[in-house]
Amino acid sequence: MLDALRATAPGASTVALAVRRGPDHALPVTGTTACDGGAPADPDTRFEIGSLTKTFTALLLAEMVARGEVAYDDPITRFLPRAAAPRPRNEPITLLHLATHTSGLPRLPSGFLRTAAPTWFSNPYARYSATSLHRALSRTRPRAAPGTRVRYSNFGVGLLGELLARAAGERDFAPLLADRVLRPLGLTHTNCTTDQPQATGYWHGRARPAWQMSTLPAAGMARSTARDLLTTLDALRDPSTAPTTAPRTLRDALADVTRPRIALPRTDRRIALAWNIRSRPDRDLYHHSGGTRGFTAFAGFSPQADVALVALANTSPTLSGAFTQRAYLELWALAQPSAQGEAGESRPA
Repeated sequence: MLDALRATAPGASTVALAVRRGPDHALPVTGTTACDGGAPADPDTRFEIGSLTKTFTALLLAEMVARGEVAYDDPITRFLPRAAAPRPRNEPITLLHLATHTSGLPRLPSGFLRTAAPTWFSNPYARYSATSLHRALSRTRPRAAPGTRVRYSNFGVGLLGELLARAAGERDFAPLLADRVLRPLGLTHTNCTTDQPQATGYWHGRARPAWQMSTLPAAGMARSTARDLLTTLDALRDPSTAPTTAPRTLRDALADVTRPRIALPRTDRRIALAWNIRSRPDRDLYHHSGGTRGFTAFAGFSPQADVALVALANTSPTLSGAFTQRAYLELWALAQPSAQGEAGESRPA
C-alpha cells in the first residue's frame, strides 16, 4: 500500500500512512522530511492538511451546538457585523448551510484572485485580510437559494470558523479549536501554528514556504500527523474510544458530526458535517481530502467495517488527483469483507 501511494506522489520526499482494521493498526512511513538534508520522517511528522481542516471545523461546530452556544439553524447574520451581511436570496444562510457546502456562496470570495495573484503558486491566502472578507461578503448574493445545491466553498467554511469564534467570545478561531477539540482529543501535534517543525512541502520539485491563512484558517490552515489523524478517525468511528477526560459535549459532537445531512439526487453520495459519504448496502465510507501548495492529504473511515486510513504526502496535489484517488481505493479495499493481510509494515505505534 505504501509503495502504491508513493508512486502517485512524484516529488514527495516522504509519504506517511495510518491504517486501522479492527483492533490492529499500522503507521508505515517512508522517506525524509525534506529532499535535501531532511531528518527521517515518522508517524509524528507534521504535514499541512489543507481542506482536511474543515472536518475539525465541523467538529467544533457540533461541539458548540452540544454546549448550546449555537444552533445549526442559526442565521449567519446573528454573528456578523451588520455591514458584512450578504445580500439575501430567499431563505437566510445558516451555520448548517456553511458546514454542508449548501450556502450558495462561491468557492472563493469576490476579489480574492486579485489579491492572491502575486503569490498564487506559493501562498495565495497569505495577504487576504478580514476587512477584504467582510467587504466581499457584503457584496455577495448566493448563487443558489441556501440549502438547495451543493457547491464546495472555502469561503463558506472559512467564514464558519470566524462565526464560531465570535459566538464563543474569542478573537481567533485557532485557539478555540485547540481548546475545544484538539487538546481534549489528545492531538499533541495538530494545530494551526507555523512555528513548529514540519515536513517541507514541494510543488513541481520546488520547496514551498509554510502555508499561511490568517483569514479563513478554518478552511485549510491546520497541520497534523498520521498518528493524530488516526486518533481522530478512531474517535469518529467509535466515540467511546475518545479520551475519558474529553467533555461530554465533545463526545456528543463526535457522534453528531457524522450524521448524514444531505442526500445527493440520483447518486449513492451523502454529506455529513464536512464529511463526504459513499453509501453501500452494508457499510458507509466517510472521506475527505486536502491540499496546499506543497502537501496532499486524505482521511477516511467506515464505522461498520471498523476501518480507517490516513495518507499524507509532502507534495502538492496533481491535476489528476492520483494520490487521493489511490488512497480512496485503498480505503474501499480495506473495508471489503474479504480484505485480508496486513496493511503494511508497522512501526511502533
